[in-house]
Amino acid sequence: MSKLAVNFMGISLKNPIIVGSSNLVNNLEMLRKLQDAGAAAIVYKSLFEEQIQLESIQFQDEMELYNERNAEMISLFPGMEHAGPEEHLAKLREAKAALKIPLIGSLNCVFTETWVEYAELIEKTGVDALELNFFSVPRDFETEAKSIEDEQVSVVEQVCKKVKIPVSVKLSPFYTNPLQLIKRMEKAGAKGFILFNRMFEPDINLDTLQHSTPFNLSNEGDYRLALRYAGVLYKNTKASICSSSGIYTGNDLAKMILAGSDAVQIVSALYKHKPDLIATILADLEKFMAKNGFEDLNAFKGKLSKAMVKDPYTYKRAQYIDLLLHSDQILKKYPIV
Repeated sequence: MSKLAVNFMGISLKNPIIVGSSNLVNNLEMLRKLQDAGAAAIVYKSLFEEQIQLESIQFQDEMELYNERNAEMISLFPGMEHAGPEEHLAKLREAKAALKIPLIGSLNCVFTETWVEYAELIEKTGVDALELNFFSVPRDFETEAKSIEDEQVSVVEQVCKKVKIPVSVKLSPFYTNPLQLIKRMEKAGAKGFILFNRMFEPDINLDTLQHSTPFNLSNEGDYRLALRYAGVLYKNTKASICSSSGIYTGNDLAKMILAGSDAVQIVSALYKHKPDLIATILADLEKFMAKNGFEDLNAFKGKLSKAMVKDPYTYKRAQYIDLLLHSDQILKKYPIV
């Protein structure tokens, strides 16, 4: 077994780098480049139910333009239906056939019934696992937090009952207690968790006085929130933990493993530095391991997790208080005057 090999949700990966869901993986040429660069697995771009609904409405509107062109014509295209998710599923099957590494399907739906229906369809394409992408933005003031969480836990449970492939959940950090939700979803059948989803954040263009849709790429150092939760979850869950956001270097990856992550997802770093970055990250990780005498990833996974460190306050509020009390050190390093 390779010294960089990991087990993610029961799937053997040659190393801990998974390419996350994005437009990068839309074409076969890029998929092969990512594979050749050293990616251990790839998450295909999410199937979004809302996109299919919008396409279906647009399709119907276009067809109706040709209806009732004379008194005897009610519909020019009787019985025609929108293709639904089939185009996405066809591309997923094509991608699976083109790759030698595991391919993970990704899904984001609105209704519970659709989550289950599309999950079963994605499983039939032959993918190795499924990622449920919970991208939910509250739009009203009446919905209680518990009802949102209950609905998502129910989705996980129903999907896991219907499919045989391992199911992971990609969560945002915006829950009152993500740890408790993770335990509930694990009990419902989830085999892995991705920490965390990068939510869409709108902006305003001051030149046009209109809303804009910036490309929300992560920046170096954005991994710290995922590091904290990975460190707390290590030894406290049987599910696999995959950290995401702001992972750009071999040192970043080493830190996530030390905290307790089984694997990481990268996307923004690939947009900025191209697929060859994967090989660089892996090479730097091996240098770190050689320097510290680690034979494989298990030799240091979770070494600096909450369960393994002697300082009981490392992952607690006391660290925040300590930072405030020593803020004068920041002023010495970055003097205002």
